[in-house]
Amino acid sequence: MRDFAGRTAVVTGAGSGIGRALALRFAAEGMRVMVADVEKDALDGTVDLLRARGAEAAGRVTDVGDEEQVFALADFAYDTFDAVHVLCNNAGVFAGGVIWGRPAADLEWTLRVNLWGVVHGIRAFVPRMIAQDTEGHIVTTSSAAGLFVPAYSSAYTISKFASYAAAESLAHDLAAQGSKLKSTVLCPGNVNTKLPGSGRNRPAALAAESSPDAEFLEAALGDTTGRGIEPALAAETVLEAIREERFLAFTHPEYADYLRGRPDEQLSGAVPQTPPLG
Repeated sequence: MRDFAGRTAVVTGAGSGIGRALALRFAAEGMRVMVADVEKDALDGTVDLLRARGAEAAGRVTDVGDEEQVFALADFAYDTFDAVHVLCNNAGVFAGGVIWGRPAADLEWTLRVNLWGVVHGIRAFVPRMIAQDTEGHIVTTSSAAGLFVPAYSSAYTISKFASYAAAESLAHDLAAQGSKLKSTVLCPGNVNTKLPGSGRNRPAALAAESSPDAEFLEAALGDTTGRGIEPALAAETVLEAIREERFLAFTHPEYADYLRGRPDEQLSGAVPQTPPLG
């Protein structure tokens, strides 16, 4: 897909970070943009930015972990813009800590957003996008932690490996059906976003007390987040991947060497190395 002007993009998790950067980048290409986020004030800020730049834009508060809300988002997008050509299942949350030390609520929460948010988006939008019979693209925001396994990030890493698998399953299913749609998975490293503070949106029913290992990682992320790449660079990576119909897109080129070495490490019986994710 190379022509973006006049077409429609839907971006979840668009209140800040990569999601907002994607929305602004699509608008710069002349696209109409539907944005969603669980935080109303942040979402309204993105809509205001888009409209200030002359884009045709609308927003809807959406908890992507709630299937009904995602299907309602799809209805709203089609009622507003008649068609969707790019879908970015981007919303994500983070929980850290060692795998034996954190409660099941951590995994329930991260899977609810990072995996089920992707699955709900695919199920709500892709059948309609196929029925349009136009070219289009679905982008899943996974993570470098969907390729490599860092310590102290078990719930997040499990959810991101799962979202990667969902994106690849989508790619194979679309190809097997001869669809005009394509799938890309974005695996960013450290990006200057609010992801480390995503606990602010954690449902009360899935709340959990902190622990020393989780606090250690939270402090480390707080120290490094400001040194991550800017979200606009991640958005540019996505645009290039869509244009080139590339499945895997990552923000840090050095990850390629670690990916090449990973199969040899696995076959040797060694625990695969994890690159610095910053």
